[in-house]
Amino acid sequence: MSARRHRSYAAHLGHRLSGLALAVFLPLHFLALGLALEGADTFDRFLSFAELPLVKAAEWGLVVFLGLHLFFGLRLLVVEFLPWSSDADDRAGLIGWGTAGALVLGGIFLWGVI
Repeated sequence: MSARRHRSYAAHLGHRLSGLALAVFLPLHFLALGLALEGADTFDRFLSFAELPLVKAAEWGLVVFLGLHLFFGLRLLVVEFLPWSSDADDRAGLIGWGTAGALVLGGIFLWGVI
């Protein structure tokens, strides 16, 4: 079996890509904070832009990516520092839990937004 077909490779890729998405988001977040310092009118225009459905969908995706990055990062720490049996399915099961946790975080976000 190719290493790229293994579930742990998908977790590795998800962790790296979610980290890149968060790195792209961070300067935009600081830009929004800077707009708040420029005055109420500028920040109100930004807030009206943030209410667009496409922006809300992007926010949801960002929350899911944040959850993936969090849970897959925790998975890496568990794999690195805790003792394991020789059964690799124990470790692979953490991938499913991490994905589920990220989707639960996304669902909680949607519940608060809608």
